[in-house]
Amino acid sequence: MASSAPAPSGPPAPPPVTEIELTQFAEIVNNARTDDERSLTTPLVATAGDNGPDLAYRGSTMVFDKDHLAWWERATGRETMANLGKNKRVAVWVRNPVRDRRPLRFYGEARVVESGPERDAVWEKVVPVEKEMDKDKKGVAVIVRVDRVRAGPNEIQRR
Repeated sequence: MASSAPAPSGPPAPPPVTEIELTQFAEIVNNARTDDERSLTTPLVATAGDNGPDLAYRGSTMVFDKDHLAWWERATGRETMANLGKNKRVAVWVRNPVRDRRPLRFYGEARVVESGPERDAVWEKVVPVEKEMDKDKKGVAVIVRVDRVRAGPNEIQRR
């Protein structure tokens, strides 16, 4: 006698990969630095240069528009900026379990904006706690054109 029970299905299929549209992540990314008072959700930026890869916290990381992330790079002159001078490719890791349990990974190409309206627009979106770290506004904007997004283990957006 044949069983009428459905055959067991495997793990759920990964979500479809869509075009880049970052604004849906704005609440997660833009509030990552401030949603946990212990700063445990501060975004990480990965760069690579002559000395290999480097990771750095960037609490001012934000969704700048549908295609770009950005952060305010204080006038520190450290490894992140040196690496960006050699290799524009970056990865940004954001985990904000207050708003979404999945870690998000963004991959793209960065450019440094030292003056002008784009720099000012990034500064205007920086969270106050990060603005306090550069009261004289001596830093620069870093804007990343995102080419690929992963949520948890799945690629979900691609240019």
